[in-house]
Amino acid sequence: MRRAVVLTAGSWGTVFAKVLADAGTRVDLVARDGALVRAINERHVNPRYLPAVGLPERVRASTEPGPALATARLVVLAVPAQVLRPALAHWAPLTAPDAIYVSLMKGVEAGSTLRMSQVIAEVAQVPPERVAVVSGPNLAHEIAAEHPAATVVASTSARTAQLVQTACWTPYFRPYTSADVIGCELGGAVKNVIALAAGMLAGMGFGTNSEASLITRGLAETQRLGTALGAYPMTFAGLAGLGDLVATCGSTLSRNRTFGEKLGRGMTLGQVEAEQQQVAEGVRSCRPLLAMADQHGVAMPITRQVERVLYEGLPPLEAVKELMSREPGPEY
Repeated sequence: MRRAVVLTAGSWGTVFAKVLADAGTRVDLVARDGALVRAINERHVNPRYLPAVGLPERVRASTEPGPALATARLVVLAVPAQVLRPALAHWAPLTAPDAIYVSLMKGVEAGSTLRMSQVIAEVAQVPPERVAVVSGPNLAHEIAAEHPAATVVASTSARTAQLVQTACWTPYFRPYTSADVIGCELGGAVKNVIALAAGMLAGMGFGTNSEASLITRGLAETQRLGTALGAYPMTFAGLAGLGDLVATCGSTLSRNRTFGEKLGRGMTLGQVEAEQQQVAEGVRSCRPLLAMADQHGVAMPITRQVERVLYEGLPPLEAVKELMSREPGPEY
């Protein structure tokens, strides 16, 4: 696996390009901004997202994806979930016919309620075995600083998962393989919504007991939805489930937690979106996740309350009171 293209040069896309290059792959990193491309090529930094992180010389940037897509064996997709379909419709015809698509995205498409791997397969017209998903406790800035971290590479094809695993295995980044694409993708999508709720708790001044309770019950509703859709229950006890949930709910580096914290302090959805430049995927994924849950008769009370705070104007404190006043029952 000697050549890859990463689309696009946001924080996680840039860091994953670094990981691939450190593992020995030549990487073309695509960005829309010509000034950003020049900075990456001339100074080996992404000044917009990672100004203090040096990028390997194996990473080269470009505004034109065509030449890189024509020869890359790995096509790594790191764009907001809701723009994947139109972006990939442009990129897929330019892509080598035997390329493997790798999703770094953690969301569910609004309207269709499709997971990202399903959108890729549909738009690029490739079989599921040519798609892999990378998911885990992978905060971009920590991996950029080469703090030890692990992740999961999931694919319906063991060979595909192993190829991607080899391509991104470095001394600081340890990938494991999995066949459970559904579980890994749902773990990554739902944890963003639970992290919004964790941020709200922090913004309201609640402490560790509240956060731990939220994380545990958030994991329970993630597992309920996942198993209803055919995921392996044990996936949610692993890196793509509990690991990712803990990291995203507990870190100030998490966009979703930071977004929720501002809501907890009294800001409106519009105010936070105007202030926070980077996308918080949980904001757009909560409604399609609830649609999935309703289709399968799965209760997701935390996700439901987050959706009400975001789109119905329910005060976060009222959402907490309603969750705490639900009819008690057995834990399992």
